[in-house]
Amino acid sequence: MWRNWAIEHGFDPVEVVGRAHGRPSLTTIREYLPSEDHFAENREVERREIDDVEGVVFLPGARELLASLPEGRWTIATSCTRVLAEVRLRVAGLPIPGHLITSSDVANGKPHPEPFLKAAASLGFDAHDCIVLEDAPAGIRAGKASGARVIAFRTTVPEEELRLAGADWIVNSCMEIELVTVEPASPHPDPYPDPGLILHLHD
Repeated sequence: MWRNWAIEHGFDPVEVVGRAHGRPSLTTIREYLPSEDHFAENREVERREIDDVEGVVFLPGARELLASLPEGRWTIATSCTRVLAEVRLRVAGLPIPGHLITSSDVANGKPHPEPFLKAAASLGFDAHDCIVLEDAPAGIRAGKASGARVIAFRTTVPEEELRLAGADWIVNSCMEIELVTVEPASPHPDPYPDPGLILHLHD
């Protein structure tokens, strides 16, 4: 969709796709069309994205990883609007978490940390106690700025970009992440915080 949008407006599609990924669409539109009606253009972009569900699938291991995690211990913080996020999750056959955070819920999108700070708070945790899974440099920077640690995927951009953005670990897919054990959430601060979810990453 972004490739077609860029061509229609006379921009380099490779550049636009690279800058748009992992950020709210409104941010991209404001940067490229500073004098246009941003909200009207964004509604059109969202309509096109909702209509274009061809190729929307879950990535290897995503369904299994989510199924292994306890309810209330994970959520999604996405740069999509709520409507678009729910459409894509349904098409991919993935669960919609009760604490879903979208661009509709924040004032500042990625790379600002607000999406992940709100996501962590919605689960009752500090972001420092959370792990973010991301495939976009903007999302990695947002996760690191929130205080979380970040697992990045080699699915979208070159690995060097993931490293430069600050990823703590880099894997190919969710198939390389395994839940080892689940500990109860600590009810009060402790100098030795409980490990919560213990994950094993297969190098």
